Amino acid sequence: MAAAPGQVRLEQRLRVKIGEAKNLILRNHGSGGQRDVYCCISLDQEEIFRSATAEKTLDMSVFFGEEFQFDIPREFRYLSFYLYDRDRPMKTDKIMGKVSIKKDDLHKYHGKDQWFPITPVDADSEVQGKVHVEVRLIMVRHLNDCCPQHMVEVKILESSDLAVINGSCDPFASVTMVYTNKKQETKRTKAKKKTISPRFDETFRFEQSSQRVGSQDRETHMYSLVDDDAGFMEVRVALWHDSPAVFGNVFLGEVKIPLTDMGAYEERDAWYFLQPRDSAGKNQRGDLGTLRLNIHYTSDHVLSSQSYDSLRNLILQSTGVEPITTSVAWLLGEVVPQKQDVVQSLTRVFLHHGQVVSFVSAFARHEMSKITDTNTIFRGNTLVSKCIDELMKLVGHHYLRSTLKPTLDLIFRERKPCEIDPTKLQPGESREANLCNLKEYINQILKPIINSALNCPPVMCQIFSELKELANTYFPNEREVRYSVISGFVFLRFFAPAILHPKLFDLTSEPIDPSTQRTLTLLSKTVQSVGNQVSSRTSHQNFRESYMREVFAHCITDKHVEQTRTFLEILSSIPNGSQKAHDTPVILKEGFMIKRAQGRKKFGMKNFKTRFFRLTTNSLTYSKTEGGTPLYVIPVKNILAVERVQESSFKIKNMFQLVQEERTLYIQAMNCVEEKEWMDLLTKVCQYNSHRLKQYHPGAYINSMWLCCKSTSENAPGCSAVSNYLDCDLKVHIDSDREMERLESLLVDNLASLKKLHNMCENAAMYGTTQEVTIGGVILEHPSRTFQSLHSLIASVIQLQQEHRSHQRRMFHSVRYGSKQAPIGDDNYLLLASKFDNSSGTSEVSGPVRKTSSLC
Repeated sequence: MAAAPGQVRLEQRLRVKIGEAKNLILRNHGSGGQRDVYCCISLDQEEIFRSATAEKTLDMSVFFGEEFQFDIPREFRYLSFYLYDRDRPMKTDKIMGKVSIKKDDLHKYHGKDQWFPITPVDADSEVQGKVHVEVRLIMVRHLNDCCPQHMVEVKILESSDLAVINGSCDPFASVTMVYTNKKQETKRTKAKKKTISPRFDETFRFEQSSQRVGSQDRETHMYSLVDDDAGFMEVRVALWHDSPAVFGNVFLGEVKIPLTDMGAYEERDAWYFLQPRDSAGKNQRGDLGTLRLNIHYTSDHVLSSQSYDSLRNLILQSTGVEPITTSVAWLLGEVVPQKQDVVQSLTRVFLHHGQVVSFVSAFARHEMSKITDTNTIFRGNTLVSKCIDELMKLVGHHYLRSTLKPTLDLIFRERKPCEIDPTKLQPGESREANLCNLKEYINQILKPIINSALNCPPVMCQIFSELKELANTYFPNEREVRYSVISGFVFLRFFAPAILHPKLFDLTSEPIDPSTQRTLTLLSKTVQSVGNQVSSRTSHQNFRESYMREVFAHCITDKHVEQTRTFLEILSSIPNGSQKAHDTPVILKEGFMIKRAQGRKKFGMKNFKTRFFRLTTNSLTYSKTEGGTPLYVIPVKNILAVERVQESSFKIKNMFQLVQEERTLYIQAMNCVEEKEWMDLLTKVCQYNSHRLKQYHPGAYINSMWLCCKSTSENAPGCSAVSNYLDCDLKVHIDSDREMERLESLLVDNLASLKKLHNMCENAAMYGTTQEVTIGGVILEHPSRTFQSLHSLIASVIQLQQEHRSHQRRMFHSVRYGSKQAPIGDDNYLLLASKFDNSSGTSEVSGPVRKTSSLC
């Protein structure tokens, strides 16, 4: 979704690998030396993902080895990882500790393994959200008083983004005045039900015992609020969840507002981030262990589309540049150390603009022309091999699901043991029986692969056709190369990794136990061997593991090799690809969500129920259980709109609506990431429906009235315009502007290297220096052409840098410290203020204080 001219949007993405936990504390009740441990990933207090449970692990060490990645659809302050101990005898999940990282600190750990200390978790430390408070000093003259009495008036207006406690939030605020004599006075608001963003609008007044606070300065009209007897010292505002449980109300966070420097005519109206209580962190247990993480977090401010036109054109022109080593795309891949990040964005940009085939072909031609040993073609992590990998992941998702998922689901259900390594057999297992199980699964995996050529996405077929023609051109006397250049990608870098790591390829969301993972490992080894053998010059088989001999003998026969070569020939001989890829419904997404009953009967109950939803290319269904008979089927063609629901409608987060002709279905996703993914997919599958709505109701229809526009007719036309979505292929949604911003960020980080290479090429081109110019160990044959490309590239990057700085200045001047966008307690705003102060020499930070007229 492109930003409108003059607008900037924030796009965040997180990829994190949870490695292992070490030196964990022992259980305090001594219930055995083994335990089941899992890890949850949370944005603030909202759980997003949960790892598989590491069962029967040693008390002191747990290995996870799981990777998660997702777009972040909202602002957040902390990324947290919670470790839980699933205590089977006690039938409870006990929290062991957490790792919590401020959003502003994520860049410090970007892209590298890091051990983090595990810290304790208690009610006082688990806070989130913000509160809007107004504080002012007023003077009230009581009857028969000769002087006005000073009071502090505290108004609690509202709060936002509070934590959810056991599925609900019934918040209230307590206001405590702390006097200089250490005495305290506490008042509280009424509790609000089922909302994380309550509106209070309640005012409280606090009096002093003395007639006057200090003395008045006649010039400034300021009074001192400090009195040895009972002066005002500070106001404490705490948020609580109103709980009838035996343990009492639950602390949600607090703020402390000092009053000692407050003037008589001063009013403080500001938003504050809720903070942990003073007791948080005290009486902590000792060392709780460490957790190894690899965090890859990106936060991009995407400008309007035309801002990237100059850089985008330079990149897209790369396919026509000769030699290719002087092109901007090639220079990007060599200068920027984060090659994987470059590859992801480059591939998406070329695919989005319909030039990915020519891009891959040009770079593959260059690489093949330099090859001296055909056994090494595309076996390294070169730019073109990584680009083809990324392309297959992008466009091959549905192909993978339709080919592999049925068999993988069967393996997950049956969980038959397949271990054939004699040194790893469990007591009571039979190697012969396990070998039979493994051979059965191998047949069920290989057969769909060999028969899937006609379902391969067209763009993959075009790439493979280009690679085969290049192999015939450069190696006409080595027939096996035409197979190896394709099988190396299809088997070794596509099917085999997907079988080994099905969660990374979105082929399952279920936890995988160690025994099943071992089965997947053996299957992946077999598929790799098939890919290697089909392009081998001889029929001789090399076995690194002797226990795999019988497996390879079973699947690598002359018949199997010939069938596989036929598969590769078909795969690379379809000039326009297959148009039947989506004739059979493909599962796009599935999982549990909560729906509000549609009330298909006139007087039916409309309560909330948990159902298992499944979205295919043809329909959306839901059932009571996973795999159960669908209770209701909604054809994709019947969907009129997919939009978010105002939180005030049901006082529930992550709600969206699916509008149909007869009724509207309200659905609550499990978290904000799930909500975005479901909405994006539903919108894509119905985007070409001719009868899509242009207007919709953002509020719900409750008690015979639309809450958004107050219309009483259930069939009243919508009151708000539907969201605008780009027309894009169902299979791949690419945000070209976002990818260009990612590339620009990488170039800015490496601008010094670009300028250094620019100067070297300039000297070689203009002054005829004899010193060779090299990059990444490659000698540049045409420094003058490289200089021209670098000159244009650096100019485009600097132009984008200037636009970003202008945006930062506008944001800084338009946001007040203490506003809802920049609450007090946010260091990020102060860092930005310091940055501009240093550059301008003057302070331009506006605080939350404003002067009001006298209240005497």
